[in-house]
Amino acid sequence: MVASVMPMDVANRLLKPEVLARLGSLDLVARTVVDGVTTGLHRSPHFGFSQEFAEYRAYNEGDDLRYVDWNVYARTDRTYIKRFQGETNTAVTLLLDASASMGYGTPVTKMRQALHLVASLAYMTRKQHDALGLAIFDETVRQYLAPSARPDALVRTLARLERCEAGAGTDIIEALGSLRASMTRRGLVIVVSDLYADADELLKALQPLAHHGQDLAVFHVLDQQEIEPSMARISALRDLETDDTVIVDPGFLQNAYRTKFSAHCESVQQACRRIGADYTQVMSSEPLDAALQGFLRFRERRGR
Repeated sequence: MVASVMPMDVANRLLKPEVLARLGSLDLVARTVVDGVTTGLHRSPHFGFSQEFAEYRAYNEGDDLRYVDWNVYARTDRTYIKRFQGETNTAVTLLLDASASMGYGTPVTKMRQALHLVASLAYMTRKQHDALGLAIFDETVRQYLAPSARPDALVRTLARLERCEAGAGTDIIEALGSLRASMTRRGLVIVVSDLYADADELLKALQPLAHHGQDLAVFHVLDQQEIEPSMARISALRDLETDDTVIVDPGFLQNAYRTKFSAHCESVQQACRRIGADYTQVMSSEPLDAALQGFLRFRERRGR
């Protein structure tokens, strides 16, 4: 039997944010996005290839069937996975910005795109049996789940995400500061935010995590209108977080604003590079698989 391959244009249509949003369940979204992503979140040079047997563990949904010990299954009618000495596990903590500014965007909001992204990262984390943690913040840390490898870790994480909505103002600096004391276990810390913060202050907030041995990754979620706003006449714009109103001239948006916003994004990217954090820009209008594949390929190259 010959397996059929889904054309790339069809796959892209299926993974568009507005299509994913109609799926409803974040669990279904995550499975749909991750289906074509085969590279792990972190890499061991021996991962999946060591021939030195270590132990058995119970099979979990999503495990690679190549590692099922079918001889044990035939004798016991129970499904076990072989683990090898080369396998490594880590703690992955997902930090989600749920501030009011994340409620902006089209065809879906930055918040919805971020939820899809975090759910997909959570699904991949548990698929490779790493401990999964979650923090949701705006001005303060609203919810925190410490990294756990329990079988229900993914279910608990997705349940929190399903109830998450864009909330109050943002203070990513304060949130990161308060979370540092909780994140005592070294691992991978992933920040998903629109990063409305001063780049130098963001660097100061992330540095202690890096110095403590955390591996850092930052997903910068943006909407195209934030980068290239289109406005035909002078208009009043309202800040989603402070409720302040400002009169804006289209000429400013076409020139000075774009220059300043581009400089801000570059400053944030440089701040991440200075502490060795991966930086990935994610647009609210683009399919997530490309951003995830780029992120995972980068991490794979860095782990070699």
